[in-house]
Amino acid sequence: MVQEKLIALIAENIDCDAAELNASTEFESLGIDSLDIAELLMTVEDEFGVSVEMDPALKTIGDLTAKIEEGQNA
Repeated sequence: MVQEKLIALIAENIDCDAAELNASTEFESLGIDSLDIAELLMTVEDEFGVSVEMDPALKTIGDLTAKIEEGQNA
């Protein structure tokens, strides 16, 4: 459920079809840079109620999904 909601948020923010995105989709391949990721993380905080720190290891949608789930279970 987290991943589906995250994919919908990303698709809305970059104006693409959510069906084209999955856990292994890399942010770089979507043209999402570090500034865009920072903005995305602020949206994640609002939508999911968790704080996710900027981390160079966040390269894919799956990576971010895992961080959100960790925050929810903390």
